[in-house]
Amino acid sequence: MTGRDPGPHAGDDPHGDEPLVTAGASLDDAAAALVLVHGRGATARSVVDLGERLAGDREVAILAPAAAGNTWYPNSFLAPVADNEPGRSSGLRAVGAAVDRAVDAGIARDRVLVGGFSQGACLASEFVARNPTRYGGLAVFSGGLIGETVAVDGYLAAGDDPLAGTPTFVGCSDIDPHIPEERVHETTDVLEALGADVDERIYEGMGHGINDDEVAAVSELVASLA
Repeated sequence: MTGRDPGPHAGDDPHGDEPLVTAGASLDDAAAALVLVHGRGATARSVVDLGERLAGDREVAILAPAAAGNTWYPNSFLAPVADNEPGRSSGLRAVGAAVDRAVDAGIARDRVLVGGFSQGACLASEFVARNPTRYGGLAVFSGGLIGETVAVDGYLAAGDDPLAGTPTFVGCSDIDPHIPEERVHETTDVLEALGADVDERIYEGMGHGINDDEVAAVSELVASLA
C-alpha cells in the first residue's frame, strides 16, 4: 500500500532479530515439540502459557517465535497478500526457523506440532500449507489461510498428499468478528486437498477466543506425540 507507515515492519525481515522463547522440556530431552505462534498484540510468552496447558506434564518442548511490535503483519489476513508484506513472509521464516530448531535438536518433524491463535493461527496454517510434509500436527485456533482469496490450486503440491495425514485441528466461532466462517471452511478444504486429516469444529456464539473443548482436542493430539 503506497504511503503506508510500516511501523515496526521496516526492512525485508522485520521479525528476523526477534527472540525465540522456549519453555517446557529441553530440546535434548523432549519427545515432541510445539511451535506456537502468538496473535496480534500478544506476546510469545502468552502463547507459551497455552502451550503449557496443551502439554500438561508430558516431555514436550515449547518454542514460540516473537513478532516485532507484537504484530506479524499490519492488515487483516483477508487483505491482498502484498498489503501484508514484508511481515507475512518474515513471519513465515520465523515459524520455519523454530521448526528447524526442533528438528536440528533431534526431534523428528512428525513429532512437531505447529499451531497458533488468531493472527498466529493464520501464520501457522499458511506455513504448513506452503511447506507441506508430515508434521506431528497443526492446530488452528480462530484463524485461516492468508490472502484476499484462497483456493486449492494456489498451493503448489495440492493433490499430491504431501501432508500425508498430518492430524489437524481447526476451530473457530460462527460469529468471530475477525475470521469469517467461510474462510475457515476454505482453509479446511485446502488442507484436506494437501492430505491433512482435519478435525474442523465451529462453535456457536463463541466470539474470538479458545474454549475448553479446543484445548482438550489439541491436548489429546499432543499426547499422541509424546
